[in-house]
Amino acid sequence: MTDLSDAELITRFPAARTCPFHPQAEYARLQRDRPVARVSMPSGRDAVLITRLEDVRAVLGDERLSADERKPGYPFLYEQAFESPLAGTFMRADGEDHYRIRRMLSKDFTVKRAMSLRPEVEAIVRECLDDIERQGPPADLVQKLAFPVPSLAICRLLGVPYEDRDVFETNTRAMINMKSSPEEVQAAMGAIMAYLDDLVGRKEQAPGDDLISRLVVEELAPGNLGRQELVTICLILLVGGHETTATMIGLGLYALFEHPDQLALVRDDPFLWPAAVEELLRHQTIVQAPTQRAVLEDVEVAGEVIRAGEGVLAVLTTANRDPRAFPDPDRLDVTRNARGQVAFSFGPHQCLGHALARMELEVVFRSLFERFPTLRLAVPPAEVPLRPASVNLFGIDGLPVTW
Repeated sequence: MTDLSDAELITRFPAARTCPFHPQAEYARLQRDRPVARVSMPSGRDAVLITRLEDVRAVLGDERLSADERKPGYPFLYEQAFESPLAGTFMRADGEDHYRIRRMLSKDFTVKRAMSLRPEVEAIVRECLDDIERQGPPADLVQKLAFPVPSLAICRLLGVPYEDRDVFETNTRAMINMKSSPEEVQAAMGAIMAYLDDLVGRKEQAPGDDLISRLVVEELAPGNLGRQELVTICLILLVGGHETTATMIGLGLYALFEHPDQLALVRDDPFLWPAAVEELLRHQTIVQAPTQRAVLEDVEVAGEVIRAGEGVLAVLTTANRDPRAFPDPDRLDVTRNARGQVAFSFGPHQCLGHALARMELEVVFRSLFERFPTLRLAVPPAEVPLRPASVNLFGIDGLPVTW
């Protein structure tokens, strides 16, 4: 057992990608040779980088590591121009402060609830595919399918009018675009918050059969939630519920087109789709930013002691390519058992909507290729546009197809 506080600095974080659709090769080297490594971040601070799947799951499930960015040692990647919009929310809270909100929301995000929503999602997908078929080829699956389906689904779950989608879709992209100035990020966030505050007011006057109305009646009215707290929760659910799934739909489809042998397997055997979704989540993990934690007490990880007051960076993309857990990890294999992957993170802060996202992905992929069995890219793969650099997500900006 060694004390990591005396270890030499291994590398700088983040490293550059050498291939757009694969994690950084430098992290794979560290995973092999130095799975617990000290790195320097653009903020000028040091942190401890964790890259093996077993270790990532261990630190994210350990209550001695905190998600609260106000704790000493929290590993900010960049100098903070302003306080994070997540500071003080349940997303950046530990223990009861976290579980209190999670319990309020959990009944709407169970596997059973996701399955009950499946017919509605299937109807949404059919409408999108009908529109694509009417217009004829070529079609952009990002604009015509990847964005509308999760946006419509989360709007209906929350009780947000879909006709107002431009407010949150446009401003969400401004919030996560790395080229946005601090003022632009704050303005975008403020616009969504103002919209949701008004919506909560309307739900107070006339509650409906939706999640926001339930929170208004069951939690806001009795004083279990403050109004600002409720609006922030709505922001997190709305932004997280459409942007991440939309990104994964686009990137997952691209990966299938790039691996026609794997696409042929699921076309021939639709019962493989659940396993294929899990493998696509593993292979094309869209969350690029590491999961950050502050160390509250000394912990041992892979024989290394990480001291209280240090920061930890858990790299989900590289953990999902760990050959110790997934043999030949760079190969997309839709018959693989990838259930141990961490695309939705792990532990107490695992993505609340993982069951809903999995269901939406399966319905979209299965329905699309059943409707258009000859579907293929309409441009060379190298011409598929990548999304602008964002704070957290990696994906494609368009997916032209024909059939």
